Amino acid sequence: MPHFEYKQYTESTVGQETKIEINVLTNLSQISEAEWDSCACPEAKDGRPADPFTTHRFLKALEDSHSVGTGTGWTPHYLQAKQEGKTIGVAPLYGKSHSQGEYIFDHNFAQAYENSGGEYYPKLQMAVPHTPATGRRLLVAPEHVEIARSALVQGAVQLAAEHKLSSLHITFCTQSEAEAGAQMGLHPRKSQQFHWINDGYDSFDDFLANLSSRKRKNIRKERTQAQDFGGDIEILTGDDIQPHHWDAFWTFYQDTGARKWGTPYLTRQFFNEAQAHLRHDMLLVLAKIDCRYVAGALNFIGRDALYGRYWGCVQDFPCLHFELCYYQAIDFAISQRLLRVEAGAQGAHKLARGYLPVVTHSLHWFGDAGFSDAVARYLQAEREAVDDEIDVLTSYGPFKKVEIEEQQ
Repeated sequence: MPHFEYKQYTESTVGQETKIEINVLTNLSQISEAEWDSCACPEAKDGRPADPFTTHRFLKALEDSHSVGTGTGWTPHYLQAKQEGKTIGVAPLYGKSHSQGEYIFDHNFAQAYENSGGEYYPKLQMAVPHTPATGRRLLVAPEHVEIARSALVQGAVQLAAEHKLSSLHITFCTQSEAEAGAQMGLHPRKSQQFHWINDGYDSFDDFLANLSSRKRKNIRKERTQAQDFGGDIEILTGDDIQPHHWDAFWTFYQDTGARKWGTPYLTRQFFNEAQAHLRHDMLLVLAKIDCRYVAGALNFIGRDALYGRYWGCVQDFPCLHFELCYYQAIDFAISQRLLRVEAGAQGAHKLARGYLPVVTHSLHWFGDAGFSDAVARYLQAEREAVDDEIDVLTSYGPFKKVEIEEQQ
């Protein structure tokens, strides 16, 4: 990636001109945890962050474990917006030399761009690496939302344009950010995931009561089959998680990674960093027979949501994947009064288990005007198709008909 120099952005306001300094940071040691988190998760002063993925501790764990950085295709170029010496916004920005670990697929864009004679890579990606979870990407202080958002977007576009990069992508952003970015001239894109929504349930049986009879019976059958695997299920978070649990989970993670995307994105060191700095943000669900762990699922805990991230096993058991990844997550969310479970990317099989399709958002900028116009037309059609698909999938959901209509 090119080396990005210090930039300055000027914002015109009513009757005056406000100068916003944009610093490009190549590692998180260049900004304190308190300064970053004052923008990334100001709500965490009185509890958990909305999601843990944009916190200083999570992003630095990726850095320190070499899950991003040299040789990974994710080169940190974090943005810091300052006004009169005070940080008013930050953003997790990376130079990308490929499109792996993003989950908003742009391989068709890359192929079309290169077929027309351009070089698609490197590009800029404002995202949390390897993490398909919706959250704020323009991390701004609450009292500077509009001006800091604008400065971060314009700063990122300026970096891409001045260094002749093909594009900028802001992925898994919030709906509010998507709307603001569209007003600033970026192309909005829609995708979909499956989320479980907590409708004020007091128990798993309360949730089941809202399902059709056939789906309710099927889930009960799956849970019975899964829990008859011949061992015990451990639910671990915080200080209950110990280093030996990561030894087991690393084996599961490697197996899933090798089968799905060839090479696991996270290094073994990441889980050591997680033990040291992130264990209170994590829920680990492990299946154990005698003294041997045979399967596990890793989740992250937010203020209002549980985020399912990784699953793996060393032995197959009927329905154990559904139990550890989906049903135990629902149990935990109900017990902790969380509003939803986000089950990660893809997987229409989640629909039958109470996870309904929802829209996810991203924003895209392309330096080539002709290519940009072509993408805009494509994305318009794609947005309409995603909306239609969500309507169809929701109609096939497991809830009683009246329940589906109320949730729509």
